[in-house]
Amino acid sequence: MTIREHPAGLDHDPARVVARFFLPGEGLRSSHSRVAQIIARVLAGPAALTERMAADVVRELSARHAGVAELLAANARAVASRIVGHAALTDAQGAVLGAAFTAEYAVEGAALCNPSAVEHPSQDGLGPNELRVAIALRCIGEGHVSSIGFAEAVIDADGGWTFEGRSTPLTLPHVRAAEWSRQHFGRALEHEGHLTDLASAVLSNLPERFSVAELEYALLELPDQLSTRPDSRWPTQAMRDMAASAYRADFPSATPLSGRMLLPVDAEENRGMEDARFVRFTGADGVTGYRATYTAYDGRDIAPRLITSPDLGEFTIHRLTGSGAHNKGMALFPRLVGGLHLALSRTDGENISLATSVDGVIWDDAGIIHRPTELWELVQLGNCGAPIETESGWLVLTHGVGPLRTYSLGAILLDLDDPSLVVGRLREPLLQPARMLRDGYVPRVVYSCGAIAHRGTLWIPVGVGDDRIRVFSVGIDEVIASLRP
Repeated sequence: MTIREHPAGLDHDPARVVARFFLPGEGLRSSHSRVAQIIARVLAGPAALTERMAADVVRELSARHAGVAELLAANARAVASRIVGHAALTDAQGAVLGAAFTAEYAVEGAALCNPSAVEHPSQDGLGPNELRVAIALRCIGEGHVSSIGFAEAVIDADGGWTFEGRSTPLTLPHVRAAEWSRQHFGRALEHEGHLTDLASAVLSNLPERFSVAELEYALLELPDQLSTRPDSRWPTQAMRDMAASAYRADFPSATPLSGRMLLPVDAEENRGMEDARFVRFTGADGVTGYRATYTAYDGRDIAPRLITSPDLGEFTIHRLTGSGAHNKGMALFPRLVGGLHLALSRTDGENISLATSVDGVIWDDAGIIHRPTELWELVQLGNCGAPIETESGWLVLTHGVGPLRTYSLGAILLDLDDPSLVVGRLREPLLQPARMLRDGYVPRVVYSCGAIAHRGTLWIPVGVGDDRIRVFSVGIDEVIASLRP
């Protein structure tokens, strides 16, 4: 079996930045407001100097970001309640005030890694036998906080892979609350240990699908005997926090895919959205869209979360619940199997397991299907993205962690009708971090969050050293022929 390395690649680019709201001193306990002090300094500044600074700020930011005037105005409005007497600001004062509460963030200033490849929603303008690919990227910025970015590539008819230029400026989505189903909300509360008598009473007053506003109405309808108890505050807040953890993130349709950025929104993911594994999913009704799981990290705990999208422009983000939704690295199957949603997982932290779901959000653990068997995977095993359907079975790329915390790629084959059965596996690694692949932000790591099949070839974008992206390919028949029972 020969795996081929291609010259295509992506490196992290510190110039890919977003401008976002910045609150000086945030998180520090203090009895005085730094916001009020900063506003006072802006208002006290000489008019000519303020106008000159405003012009400089707008000119500099406009070279790197779109909609600068709107951004500065929005950030100024966010702190306007601290203006003494609510005095009217001049345009220059508003721009400088907004700039005082704006900071640039280099989304991949530290590293770029762990790509996931799927068929692009647009195949326009391609020649015969070509395929446009969408690649989700783990972008690591200041503080080792991970976000989800995108790139685009084309597989040509001659067996080459070309990354298209990545778009700038980067665009952040419009974020708003998402709806819940009552059953999912109840299971999520139970999963977190918040299904109290008060929560059960609220659930009984909710419609089958509800918004955050409808949850607030149900809370208002609680009997006084429950709502006024001294211990009612924490379960009430837990329900509000739970409801707010689901959100929509929508981009303008004109924004190029590679210019879209998903940054952490909810408290559960505020230290990172890690290792998104995307799949082009076909539902029971034949409708095709995109789904992904990623690991939410809050600085202490991790949790798998779900992204659904019809077109990689509108994203709905929800938490996953149930005994099958634990630990890192869930990977969804691209279609229902036996009428159920299936996913590969690693609920115990070291073995590959299978999870099943009726609705795609509440998951049951179906048990371990594959354990480490070779020395190059002796520490732990996991998947490297969604299973790929072949005539021989479900082909799954795996990662094994061996001595010196070395991450290598392997492969297993699952039965097409009963994916709990492993019918073949590689005895030797498919790819190891040797020679030019050894060093990086995290040495001795080759890792992928999803390959794509095209015309009999498995294309594998790989994160090298948690630092950069490189691309490899191998014949699918070659891989399957190399598997051992």
